[in-house]
Amino acid sequence: MPRDTLTGSRIRERRVAIGVKQADLARRAGISASYLNLIEHNRRRIGGKLLLDIAAVLDVEPTMLTEGAGAALIATLRETASELGGAAELDRVDEFAGRFPGWAQLLADCRARIVTLERSVETLTDRMTHDPHLAASLHEMLSTVTAIHSTASILAEPGEIDPDWQTRFHRNIHEDSARLAETSRGLVTYLEADEADATRTGTPQEELDAALEATGHHVPELETAGGSVDAAMERLGQDASLSAQGLLRDWLTRYAADARALPLDLVETPLRRHGPDPVALAHALDADPARVMRRLATLPPDLLPEPVGLAICDASGTLRYRKPLPDFPMPRFGAACPLWPLYHALNRPGVLLSLPVQQPGRTGPGLWAEALAVPRGRIAVNDEAIYEAQMLVRPHPLVSETPVPRPVGVACRVCPREACAARSEPSILAPAG
Repeated sequence: MPRDTLTGSRIRERRVAIGVKQADLARRAGISASYLNLIEHNRRRIGGKLLLDIAAVLDVEPTMLTEGAGAALIATLRETASELGGAAELDRVDEFAGRFPGWAQLLADCRARIVTLERSVETLTDRMTHDPHLAASLHEMLSTVTAIHSTASILAEPGEIDPDWQTRFHRNIHEDSARLAETSRGLVTYLEADEADATRTGTPQEELDAALEATGHHVPELETAGGSVDAAMERLGQDASLSAQGLLRDWLTRYAADARALPLDLVETPLRRHGPDPVALAHALDADPARVMRRLATLPPDLLPEPVGLAICDASGTLRYRKPLPDFPMPRFGAACPLWPLYHALNRPGVLLSLPVQQPGRTGPGLWAEALAVPRGRIAVNDEAIYEAQMLVRPHPLVSETPVPRPVGVACRVCPREACAARSEPSILAPAG
């Protein structure tokens, strides 16, 4: 039996080993006990957020549940050798892991730490380069320092200065110094803040992302016939700024319209038959593919057979919505390489693009992306439409005659693919070529 079909059995074995009751695990994972029972008897597939939640409750790596310890370790060693290159004997990796399990695990742990550090570098680079709050604070500090330097230069010049002007210059230096101190304290507080605090001090769009992420992008209040946007706003928008509340209300209003057009009971049967394929679902439901993409991103994890990600941008390329996958990040600022299909769709409005995407260093079938640009709002007479693009990312469907994957990275500074023709700056993780 294939390893990935025994995930439920491993969940049950791990649960029993640590003494957790089935009902307790189901409650902490946010699903019913009957659904967990189906999973544990390998009668329901599991993946995405639900797998991560169950693994967290069981205090185990997700790969230990999906592949088993030996397979996970061997797969990690193969991926490490693929990323770093060199003369590693890939045909003897099973022998190495069997004879020296301690060294094999040490190498796997080192690779995990390297990946974590790379992601930290990527996040910090992205933040230092594109964070609007940081840029504004640094600009304020430089302007204030320049003003203080100019005033001090006047006072340092030889010759007498009128007492009134001297007093005015001293007052200016005092006020500018106080403003500089306040800006510096605010900047230090911002940089030292944890992720949640940084999000709250960020832009309204970041607040929207945080609010939707907190609810798993699924809003139960809007799934019933009498669902109220106001009730959802009261729960999700309590701590948001006024600007973020406006963005959140717009999104929830759109969510409610999508839920009314494609209710859960209507979507369930075609979804079970076709999986998260927006083209097949659009045909089966006689629905707009763009609406199907949005609906897939908001389905509960127990209904969605496989995790999906979604990105929406306006005609300027600014991200208006993002639901990343664990293996497919979608940076808030800059570093748009993962979103190539999304921006390509803006060049071909009305054409549904469907293609595989492959990230550097990733093994296996990779991911599949569908992207479509459609008009937003009503079509006006003698006026150009305002377009927005949507991109759904899902696991590779493993179809025959698959086209060549579109290579995508994360950011040029942390991408090892030296041969990329679109590279804009050298990588800090690979030697310059």
